[in-house]
Amino acid sequence: MTWSITDVPDLTGRTIVVTGGNSGIGLEAARVLADRGAAVTLAVRDLVKGGAAAADLQRTASAPVEVARLDLADLASVRDFAKAWPDAHPQGLDVLVNNAGVMAIPRRETVDGFEMQLATNHLGHFALTGLLLPALRPDARVVTVSSGVHRMGRMAFDDLQHTRRYQRWAVYGQSKLANLLFALELHRRAEAAGADLRSIAVHPGYAATNLQAVGPQMSGSRIAMALSRLGNRVLAQSAEAGAWPTIMGATDPDVPSGAFLGPTGLAHQRGLPGYETPSQAARDLPSAARLWAVSQDLTGVTYPW
Repeated sequence: MTWSITDVPDLTGRTIVVTGGNSGIGLEAARVLADRGAAVTLAVRDLVKGGAAAADLQRTASAPVEVARLDLADLASVRDFAKAWPDAHPQGLDVLVNNAGVMAIPRRETVDGFEMQLATNHLGHFALTGLLLPALRPDARVVTVSSGVHRMGRMAFDDLQHTRRYQRWAVYGQSKLANLLFALELHRRAEAAGADLRSIAVHPGYAATNLQAVGPQMSGSRIAMALSRLGNRVLAQSAEAGAWPTIMGATDPDVPSGAFLGPTGLAHQRGLPGYETPSQAARDLPSAARLWAVSQDLTGVTYPW
């Protein structure tokens, strides 16, 4: 069966949080979810940009679109959001979309002393998900956005923060592999505990967003910036199409927990979404268990199971 955007059901009465929902894939996913009736919260670092995005979405949305501050690279901010959001939404949360991320940037450390890509892409979402578990309603979903680059990734547990050697694309691959290891381990642990929760991983393929430009801009490489713009214009699919796997994962009633969704077209980089098989490294149970334990130690967030 082929999924298309017309298959998105009525979402009236459902509440959804999208991290990084003010631009790119997150914004386009939030647009469809809000248009179908879901009450959407854009969890973003920049409230000005988030407010502008929310106002844009609200023009066609049939339910409230809110904005709230969340900096995934700051565990204090993650804890503040995870406390404030349930207090303001006692009805609970139906879908958490772990979408925000950074890609192939020069090495930076967060306020907590973590390498920025691992912290933003994985550790912040690990902490956020764990802290929001009590707010999840029955049959809730956690949709975690990974990348096809996870197939290049390796978990460097002996130097997870890459203090000895930093290669930006290798570190990005590690963070996206961590996303998949987390999503699949969350599925296994929830299932073992009998929790009414679906954990679904997705990737957008090659989509034209501003994500590709951040690394070149931070490094000041004009050549890399030009190549990024050219790739987005010539090779990439639209941000709207890149959001389809996320939307399918968040809304399709037939998608099971533990699924991995991505584009089914050319080289799995474009086209309608469907099911994929994660890399062997993403399905490695000892690595998943080790990453889970390390993530709990680093964030101080423990799950109830």
